[in-house]
Amino acid sequence: MPDLAIMGGLFGVLAGLGVLEDRRHRRNLRRIPVRIHVNGTRGKSSVCRLIGAGLRAGGKTTCTKTTGTLARMIFPDGAEAPVFRPAKANVAEQIRIVRTAAEAGAEALVIECMALQPALQWLSEWRFVQATHGVITNARPDHLDVMGPSEVNVAQALAGMIPPGQKLFTAERDHLPVFAAACEDRGTELVAIGEEEVAAISAADLAGFAYKEHPDNLALALAVCADLGIDRQVALDGMWAAIPDPGAMTEHVIEFFGRRLIFVNGFAANDPESTRYIWEQALARHPGGKSVALFNCRADRADRSRQLGEDYVRWQPADHVVLMGTGTYIFARAAIRAGVPSGRIVTVEDVGVDEIFESIIGLVGRTGLVMGMGNIGGQGLELVRYFKNREVLAEGSLAAAPENV
Repeated sequence: MPDLAIMGGLFGVLAGLGVLEDRRHRRNLRRIPVRIHVNGTRGKSSVCRLIGAGLRAGGKTTCTKTTGTLARMIFPDGAEAPVFRPAKANVAEQIRIVRTAAEAGAEALVIECMALQPALQWLSEWRFVQATHGVITNARPDHLDVMGPSEVNVAQALAGMIPPGQKLFTAERDHLPVFAAACEDRGTELVAIGEEEVAAISAADLAGFAYKEHPDNLALALAVCADLGIDRQVALDGMWAAIPDPGAMTEHVIEFFGRRLIFVNGFAANDPESTRYIWEQALARHPGGKSVALFNCRADRADRSRQLGEDYVRWQPADHVVLMGTGTYIFARAAIRAGVPSGRIVTVEDVGVDEIFESIIGLVGRTGLVMGMGNIGGQGLELVRYFKNREVLAEGSLAAAPENV
């Protein structure tokens, strides 16, 4: 039986829009020939930016809207502006985005799905985007309190935004049958990015980025651009030159008073599988010295903290686990119950980023690796800026404070 509260909310949204607004919105949609709707549990914002940059480089007038770390509208000239929200985030804001893109003369709109509730994911596609190209990056165990309880339920929820009679591109492999069944039901062409396509992404392809891009994301974005007639190298050149998402994984080296600290911004990795992967990759890249696993917790993301705490015991261990943010006890309790020694856990809740920095320095000693994980929101982005603004360049001078992190 459907959730009456959710259904009531859907009818409320639709009724509030009105017949006249509905007509205007559909007219605006028709003015944008290519509409690319991007969903998934990991990498949505990055893939949006990659596709948008590739299309712009290929000569298509393109607008891009991301929702992840910071909601952003990217215009055809590559300029960015924050998305104004008078209140909480609401899926109906996609109407404003479509209108803005139509007024900008966009030939293509790349738009990130901002819904979590399965019913709202369906509504986002059916009512607001009506995509010509659907994109699902992957299906991982995240937001299980909304899309769960299992990982396959997450895949089923994401499948709600598959556009009927169009194309779906996905790099998901474990739950591909879920998407295949939905595509068959809706008459949608499935374009699966498999291991062969990912293996075709070379080290040189990835070296062009100023941050750590995932080969799955790049393979997926290139496939969408190729479908729209963009040459691979042209698309790559555009992607390399584009501003990364604020949550993109970056590394910063801090050197002072004979100490050397490598900080890896992995805050945007939310699910245990992705987070463990980038943590262990970081350890492999930077062996030696002390290691600190820094988790930014959020009290309103209790399920995520619990999952990460329970899963951490299976990771390659850090010398210290530092918990910042809010609701840190949720992570700590789950980790200790799973077998993580309580003596390795340090809590720095309710303090400023300067105090967090000092606590980390005290734990690392002369040299070491610190990786931020869990959530970019709250103090996460602030701490990334703190480290980046103290970064030492190769020639030994301090890096200038950036306008975009």
